[in-house]
Amino acid sequence: MLVKEDLARYSFPKLRHCTGAGEPLNPEVIEIWRKQFGLTIHDGYGQTETIILAANLPGMEVKPGSMGLPFPGHDVRVIGDDLNEMRDGEVGQIAVRVRPERPPSLFLEYWKNSDETAAVFKGDYYLTGDHATRDSDGYLWFVGRADDVIISAGYRIGPFEVESALLEHPAVMESAVVASPDPDRGAIVKAFVKLKPGVERGENLARELQEHVKRITAPYKYPREVEFIDDLPKTVSGKIRRIELRQREEDRKRRG
Repeated sequence: MLVKEDLARYSFPKLRHCTGAGEPLNPEVIEIWRKQFGLTIHDGYGQTETIILAANLPGMEVKPGSMGLPFPGHDVRVIGDDLNEMRDGEVGQIAVRVRPERPPSLFLEYWKNSDETAAVFKGDYYLTGDHATRDSDGYLWFVGRADDVIISAGYRIGPFEVESALLEHPAVMESAVVASPDPDRGAIVKAFVKLKPGVERGENLARELQEHVKRITAPYKYPREVEFIDDLPKTVSGKIRRIELRQREEDRKRRG
């Protein structure tokens, strides 16, 4: 929301360093901020259960859109359902190795919930429930929560990449991408889009956004349905509640 403002009106001469937390920042947000203020936002990744697990530390090369490299002292990997490490570019779950040495920064357990604790500690790992890819330089790229990843006609599609592509379109203020049940594909990609003030909704714009995503990402990732919305549901801390949108779609399709 901040970078949609007229940033040319502002000046921060004493600002030296910028970091991002809470939600991954789209690459275009980082680029707009850099062009206006000459500072690159250093994004990172962590959970309530952990300290920061990956980061773009000062002095590192920043790849906009990446959560950076594993934080010193943590063996962070991208693994599959069989707990084996994925190859570069393959989607898997972010995991922290806890054997033979458990990082002291990791939480002990979920309070009075042994079942949930057992569900996240598997083999030699703590499983974060977040999906990502790793590139050939070891940088980690967020894909989405396990529940948010869309499986459509056998393809695994991360909502964050589609949302980032939509955000590059000049008409889009915000977007949220979720799975919508489909009898043929199992699920399709659906985008809920909040437009900038003054932009007119319509089928022509929806088709334009679909073609835009095809060009930016890949043809199979484009949202087959686009719904314009006044506001996206969010938590008190500003995170988009995709689960609420998914449930809305499931209820709608169930009713026919």
